[in-house]
Amino acid sequence: MARGELTPQEIENRKKISANINKLIKEKNVSQVDIHNHTKIPRSTLTGYVKGTSTPNPGNVQKLADFFNVKKSDIDPRFKPMPNNVIPILNSVKIPILGEIACGKPILIEENIDGYIEEFADNLPSGELFYLKTKGDSMMPTIPENSYVMIRKQPDVEEGEIAAVVINGDNEATLKRVKRQNGLTMLIPDNASHKPYIITESNPATILGKAVKVSFSL
Repeated sequence: MARGELTPQEIENRKKISANINKLIKEKNVSQVDIHNHTKIPRSTLTGYVKGTSTPNPGNVQKLADFFNVKKSDIDPRFKPMPNNVIPILNSVKIPILGEIACGKPILIEENIDGYIEEFADNLPSGELFYLKTKGDSMMPTIPENSYVMIRKQPDVEEGEIAAVVINGDNEATLKRVKRQNGLTMLIPDNASHKPYIITESNPATILGKAVKVSFSL
């Protein structure tokens, strides 16, 4: 076989990839322009896949699978479908626990790491994440005391979302629902027995991030 010449298997793979892409284009009623606009695969490259004159790299196979909302094996036969009796092993990451956060009377956040909680990477939101442990009952019943709350670091949250907020000269933090009304920003507890915290020039606050998940032990 001459150098650079395709093997019979590689030729067969190209034919199958071409047939699969053309079938999906017809089923989804889309055009190559639609695929290009979404995946950013160059149009000349995409045409090669459609005609069976070139073979997509793994990254472009994933882009095509995402676009058509199918498995990679539905695009490219080189990616074998996983047997039904096999449980996939998911990658995990360790999310640091940074001290405690008050849900009642605010307490000082310890900047040192108090441990880690292991999470499956595929189930996590994007962005920089950390856990804080709650203390107090001001967010009951939404967030029980001694819960671990996952925070995604971000400078602001949407109206009504729960945020970790630094107060009292950047020395203390609290977990509250953010409300805005008549030009005022308020930190509202879910427990009606606790008073809201109104943010003013003399009473400043800084949002650490958005609460995205709560974990606790029974």
